[in-house]
Amino acid sequence: MKRTIWILSFVMLFVAVAAIVAADDPNIGTWNLNEGKSKISGTAKNTKVVYEVAGDSVKVTVDGVDNDGKAAHNEWTGKFDGKDYAVTGDSASTMRSYKRINAHTLELTNKKDGKVTLTGKVVVSPDGKTRTVTITAADASGKKATSTYVYDKE
Repeated sequence: MKRTIWILSFVMLFVAVAAIVAADDPNIGTWNLNEGKSKISGTAKNTKVVYEVAGDSVKVTVDGVDNDGKAAHNEWTGKFDGKDYAVTGDSASTMRSYKRINAHTLELTNKKDGKVTLTGKVVVSPDGKTRTVTITAADASGKKATSTYVYDKE
């Protein structure tokens, strides 16, 4: 009986800590692209990004359109520790890492077959209502292009 109470107490503590951490992370939530404020190179764009707590990790779900105008969807679950975690559904990358710079800033890197395909910075405004993502990636011809995506919190 004591063991069961101890285990239940530990589980409840873990859930409470996860909820507190999520409440303190300004990235957590649903973000919708504000095309009027964005400067996007090419036709591909992520129109909706959802960050949610997944145990002791974060799950990021991305929906948008690819270069051909077709629906695109990818998912990543990992930690903001700079380590590579698998991406599913993204033809341009198989691994992604996020590194926390401070409470409002993340750096991200996408890789395919071990090679960096995209780098970027994610900055959430001090009021937590806007998220700006600056991405640098090679276009189809191999030339580097930079895009700035501005998202509003839902």
